[in-house]
Amino acid sequence: MSGKIIFFEERNFQGQSYECVSDCSEISSYLSRCSSCRVESGIFMVYDQPNFTGQQYLLTKGEYPEYQNTIGFKDCIQSCRMVPVHKGLFKMRIYEGTNFEGQTHELTNDCDSFKDHYQMSDTQSCNVMEGHWLMFEQPKYEGRMFYLRPGEYRNLRQMSGDDLSFNSIRRIKEA
Repeated sequence: MSGKIIFFEERNFQGQSYECVSDCSEISSYLSRCSSCRVESGIFMVYDQPNFTGQQYLLTKGEYPEYQNTIGFKDCIQSCRMVPVHKGLFKMRIYEGTNFEGQTHELTNDCDSFKDHYQMSDTQSCNVMEGHWLMFEQPKYEGRMFYLRPGEYRNLRQMSGDDLSFNSIRRIKEA
């Protein structure tokens, strides 16, 4: 299933619009600003900076007439990435230290608190083997989030751009 998101310059779906059906590294190439959006199908990760950087937020099918208040962005959406729907098993390993060092645990399901379930004081690297995941700054899937695709992440704090600590994780499944 493919995705489709429509960005609007003004709040409440007003002004110029831009339809996006894949990744877009710089929405400002199409609109002067983006102040509301509508996800017609699929799942999208949106970013407050160009080139898939900065603060991130996951959007599922629905309307976002004034998303700044809803998702906590101070500014406009600047880039977006379509999240492929993963069918099948989810599998990843989390590590307490950078470069896959220290205590490790294998995950196949959501975890609302690394500290409570695994007695891990920190999670600084991971290896995503199957599926797409959303890691959160706070327990119980709260706070800032970070999108993880299959691959190796040797230093999560460095990659997040602002020295985030991660405390919970959820699988990204079809909405």
